[in-house]
This record gives sequence, C-alpha cells and structure tokens, in this order.
Amino acid sequence: MTNLHDKVILIGGGATGIGAETARRLCAAGARVAIGDINHATATATAAAIDGEAIALHYDQADEASISALVQQAVAHYGRLDGVFANAADLQTVLVDGDILSNDIAVWERTLAVNLTGTAMLIRAGLPHLLQAGGGAIVCTSSGAATIGEPERPAYAASKAGVNAICRHVASRWSKEGIRCNSIAPGLVVTEQLAQGMGEALLDKMLRGVNAPRHGEPADIAGAVAFLLSDDGAWVNGQCWHVNGGVWYGN
Repeated sequence: MTNLHDKVILIGGGATGIGAETARRLCAAGARVAIGDINHATATATAAAIDGEAIALHYDQADEASISALVQQAVAHYGRLDGVFANAADLQTVLVDGDILSNDIAVWERTLAVNLTGTAMLIRAGLPHLLQAGGGAIVCTSSGAATIGEPERPAYAASKAGVNAICRHVASRWSKEGIRCNSIAPGLVVTEQLAQGMGEALLDKMLRGVNAPRHGEPADIAGAVAFLLSDDGAWVNGQCWHVNGGVWYGN
C-alpha cells in the first residue's frame, strides 16, 4: 500500500468489527486515524490497543450536530482530513426489518436516518475539509442487499442502495476537484460475536453459497477499504466493490 503514510482518516463506526480492523490496517500503513462511534468506551479501547496514532471520539450517526462535531474534533486534533470511511449502520433495526407489509414507519425512519441520511451528513461534514486539502478519498460501507432483491430487509436494502447512489453522486460532482468516493459491499463477515450467535452448523450451511473455502473476516474488508483510501486506488471512483468471496448476483 503506497501513500497512506501520515494521511488523516476519519472512521465513522470504528469501535468494532470492520471499522476497528480498518483502523488497525490504516495505522499499520502509517495513517493517523480518528475512530468515531456511539460506543465510546469500546472505541477508546480499540484506539488504545492500536500500534499507531489513533484517537477515539464519541458521536451519534443519527444526529447531524453530533456528526458535524465529530468531523470538527478530528480536524482540530490532527489539523486536516485526507479521507473518510463511513461504516456506521444500525444493525438492531435489521432484526425487525421484515417486509414491506409488516414494517411500520419507525423501522423505515430509523434505518434511513442512520444508514442513509447519517452517511450523507458525514460526507457533507467531511467533504469541505477534503476539498481544502486538495482532494481526498471517501469509502462507504454498502451491502449486497442493495442489489440482490431479498424477500426481507427492504428498509436496510433501500438504505444501502441509497448509499451507492450517494457515492456515485459525489464521485460525479467532485471528481475534477480530486475527490474519490466508492462503496464496499461486504459478504458475510464473521466476527467472534457473530460466530457465537449463529453457531457452526448455520455458518457451514451458509458457506455453501460462497465461492470460497471460508467466510469473510474483517481483515478482508479492511484491506479493500485501505486500498481505496490510499493513492493506489487513485483510478477507482464511483464504484461499488462486492468483497464477498465470489457471490454472484447476476448484475
């Protein structure tokens, strides 16, 4: 990975899982990282355990003022901003995201507020600083649910389809000014907590649909995110990368 050294990267949703692993990956490449999360205690522990320069900041992805404060604190601490990884999502609403008949308005409002509007507001807050720095990279966490057409999770799917649309908009509007904006659609990424909750039998069953010998790990996604945030990814813009072990959705 080239030219991540000394870059300042803000991660929204970086306390655990993909966000935490990406923070470690970026710091290992010489970047300086601000880890934003609603779980400040865990974000603080993650930052403290990283071998590199990382700070933890509290914020709420559903609150525009909190998002703006997050960006301002990161810039105040490091002096500039070179990249943003918008990774936060409300995964609790996924548990009650049934179908378009069963979902009430609260499911839609919460899902879109955090996953879509919150992502847009994080980009909105960070973009002026990237432009001031002469350009920069934005990566957003999407999902295969945005394109696969599942019989459940319509609110989640719509929110992630919206994230892809935002990335294409930003790439189209500000590419000439040095801004790159892409999304990553992870496959099933097995964290320790997920492995315990799902059980080995269910994980083995789900692996049959993956063209790989194993499920994904946070490091698999972190590597792709780090590439897109680095100067190695300079010719990639407005794309959604499906990093999922070879699952094909037919589009």
